[in-house]
Amino acid sequence: MIQIECCDNLKLMATIEKGTVDLIYCDILYGTGRKFKDYQDLKPIRSEIEEHYLPRLKEMHRILKETGSIYLQMDYRISHWVRCIMDDIFGYGNFRNEIIWSYDWGSRTKKWNSKHDNILFYTKTNKYNINPEKVDRKINEATKKRMMYRGAMIKDDKTFPTCVWNIPTINAMSKERNGYKTQKPKALIERIIKASSNEGDTVADFYLGSGTTAEVCKDLNRNFIGCDINPRAVEISKSRCGVFS
Repeated sequence: MIQIECCDNLKLMATIEKGTVDLIYCDILYGTGRKFKDYQDLKPIRSEIEEHYLPRLKEMHRILKETGSIYLQMDYRISHWVRCIMDDIFGYGNFRNEIIWSYDWGSRTKKWNSKHDNILFYTKTNKYNINPEKVDRKINEATKKRMMYRGAMIKDDKTFPTCVWNIPTINAMSKERNGYKTQKPKALIERIIKASSNEGDTVADFYLGSGTTAEVCKDLNRNFIGCDINPRAVEISKSRCGVFS
């Protein structure tokens, strides 16, 4: 089941029954204050960030199963404010990781290049679904010997997953690219969905953008429900998943 709606996410979440979603992943508004081609971002003002996210994160908590997980992706501009909100709603003890998605080198600048996103991983309770070994990274013999020399933890021919993920952004010439400004690579979303859900589970994304989460759910046999307030984003998402109603 792939359900994609064009609406405000609060409206969609209000229709979802309590405790029915296994996994929520959202590439949220980053608080840049910029006007993108497809949407107006929030301003990096704490009161505006809290006003927007408080009611939405409360709803996400309500609809998440007791065994459910939530991953929120953003960058340095608002991660500290969102972490505080999530601690209040989900509980400090249910914070699991701050995952760093590291990508590409930058250009000359008067500061260190900002080339990573922050992904906050929380759960509803301490009984949650996690399968990190499904996404272990295979390594060759030369790399294995080097890592063993450095004292790294290795299981057979795989490294144990860490909270730093080196996944390239989508190449400009890639067939995966669809022209949506903030499109995220499928490999990134696949890692989250494989680790924190099983086939037949329900995954939700309430900041759908170009529909990467929906397409990955279709590929991995997960049910999906999600929305975006922008008609173009919804059109792209439905096209990627073969949904035309």
